[in-house]
Amino acid sequence: MNYKEERPWGSFENLLDEEYCKVKRLIIKPGHRPSYQYHHKRSEHWVVVQGFAKVTLDGEEIQLVAGENIFIPIGSSHRIENVGDDELIFIEVQCGTYFGEDDIVRLEDDYKR
Repeated sequence: MNYKEERPWGSFENLLDEEYCKVKRLIIKPGHRPSYQYHHKRSEHWVVVQGFAKVTLDGEEIQLVAGENIFIPIGSSHRIENVGDDELIFIEVQCGTYFGEDDIVRLEDDYKR
């Protein structure tokens, strides 16, 4: 089941893919961040396991370190950024009815996607 994919900001690995749940391990390069986005069909729960993160959730900035977590409700705009000097690693648990990449609505993206 483990499937790894490279992205401009780092990489992710699928750890579990079930009908109502998907679990990923994400690695964000220092100084990088995925797009500011939201989803129609899933919520996400992020647990930081290494590094320093700045999370933007509906316009509010929240700092997280290893061992801390945050819940991203369905429809909430969100982004995570690596603000440390080393890799940021976090676990993402998605819950909902659909987990396809086409449920990503990008509001801002550093990589012009």
